[in-house]
Amino acid sequence: MQKIHQRIKNSILFMVDLLYPLFKRFMSLQTFRYAACGGVNTLLDIGLFALNYHLIFKKHNVTLGAIILSPHIASLWLAFCITLPVGFYLNRYVVFQQSGLRRRSQLFRYLLVTFICMALNYVLLKLFVDYLGWYPTPSKILTTAIVVVVSYTSQTFFFFKTKEPVDMMG
Repeated sequence: MQKIHQRIKNSILFMVDLLYPLFKRFMSLQTFRYAACGGVNTLLDIGLFALNYHLIFKKHNVTLGAIILSPHIASLWLAFCITLPVGFYLNRYVVFQQSGLRRRSQLFRYLLVTFICMALNYVLLKLFVDYLGWYPTPSKILTTAIVVVVSYTSQTFFFFKTKEPVDMMG
């Protein structure tokens, strides 16, 4: 199993790093890996959403016992069940390989940010589709764009904000 994991990791790193020279002037390797892995996972999320909505749920409500999910919300959750582990794997083994954090700590932080983004996804999809009457797939794309901006901003300025150095002379 370890050999398979190593092969997958090395193959992903090879493919991502193959494109890095095109972006080397604009960003560090780690930033590029973050953008590439996040971009792939985002495209996977949108693709799975559309596939779920049109082909699996066929635009019909999903009944789970006493709970009835609209097809766009069911599609959101099913895509999330796949992109959550994929995103964590890519972040842990491709983007932040040198992190000194234990897997449990990394998973907790990743889940915290991801569930906040998922809640925002849910609220925006409900707003766009259920209240404004927009089509689900374009609504998901717009929702994803908004969530990416909010996620990046919150991680940069709140979750992972670095302290300003203290000016001892002033």
